[in-house]
Amino acid sequence: MIKVSEQAKSKISQLMTDEGFAVEQDFVRVGVKSGGCSGLSYELTFDKQLGAEDKMFEDTPVKIVVDKKSFLYLVGTTLEYSGGLNGKGFVFNNPNANRTCGCGESFSL
Repeated sequence: MIKVSEQAKSKISQLMTDEGFAVEQDFVRVGVKSGGCSGLSYELTFDKQLGAEDKMFEDTPVKIVVDKKSFLYLVGTTLEYSGGLNGKGFVFNNPNANRTCGCGESFSL
């Protein structure tokens, strides 16, 4: 399961609306790809197409979709949003990560 903090839900809803997506029916696609200074990096996009191997989680009103491979790395993760002067934007709080880089955009297991 992947959870979404209240601040992240609010920001996702705003960004989805700004980019022409409907929060009630479209979703956030979260994934993992090779790269980054720690070996693996996070991906976050908006999408309307559900794949056959995708897993969907709803943390009302936000729907999160993860492909089967990425799910193994992201199970138990909480997507958070930090704004303000020192804010980083979206942050993945991943309990599976053994090491993360300084910017928080990549990790290793």
